[in-house]
Amino acid sequence: MTEQQRLSEEFEQHRGHLRGVAYRMLGSLSDADDAVQEAWLRLHRSEVDEVENLRAWLTTVVARLSLDMLRSRERRGEEPLELRLPEPIVDAPDGTHPEHEALIADSVGLALLVVLSTLSPAERIAFVLHDLFAIPFDEIGRVVDRSPDAARELASRARRRVRSAPTEPDADLATQREVTAAFRAAARDGDLAALVGLLDPDVVLRADLGASGGVQVIRGAETVARQASDYQRRDLDIRPALINGVVGVVTLQDGRPSAVGAYTIRGRRIVAIDILADPGRLARLDIARLAR
Repeated sequence: MTEQQRLSEEFEQHRGHLRGVAYRMLGSLSDADDAVQEAWLRLHRSEVDEVENLRAWLTTVVARLSLDMLRSRERRGEEPLELRLPEPIVDAPDGTHPEHEALIADSVGLALLVVLSTLSPAERIAFVLHDLFAIPFDEIGRVVDRSPDAARELASRARRRVRSAPTEPDADLATQREVTAAFRAAARDGDLAALVGLLDPDVVLRADLGASGGVQVIRGAETVARQASDYQRRDLDIRPALINGVVGVVTLQDGRPSAVGAYTIRGRRIVAIDILADPGRLARLDIARLAR
């Protein structure tokens, strides 16, 4: 086996981990794959004979690439990330595909990714590397060009933002299914009182409509309940799914996917509903099998 073949085999062993790192930082599967591919190219252009831990080396490379991509978005004057929902990971309702497990470990639901998207690039990198992958602050400092103490403060600020929002769902899928089934039934019946009872008083609904309407944000149990009741009465085919590991739905209209929605449930109440209804981004998702 040549050295290049050995590196290729070892890289493939770490590919899933690296995609997971990049996805948490970038909130986009296509961007994550670009970062991983560039890491592969840099590996083959670098002298790594003295590298003792190739996984750690590659993680650092992907983090730096992700930071550059986040900063590039800002320099190009693109819309702030909080104006777009992250790209969801969609699975059949009976279980997560093995290829997706590394992407959504550590309760990386859409609600968490939405909060991460409101952080500065350096805060996001520091939080993901330390809190989700236990990378030491001296290494994080080298990635973000800060001292270890400054990197620690970046992660601390990010952590406070994450903890201020309900991002971690109840782990029990059976409970999630029970609550969402009751919610959809109440919406079909137009039972606003039942809907309000299933929603957290401070529930937030975020719907990304793409270029046609941007992101609409609705807050409060009564307002979200009325919106859900109106939506459920439309002539739509709603299929169950797992979205980033939590219970959600894929909605079809005229046989084509029109929306992907995820529910974040804590304490048997829905605290967040995130809906991607951007036709262009939906077309890039692998959800055809759920539409059959």
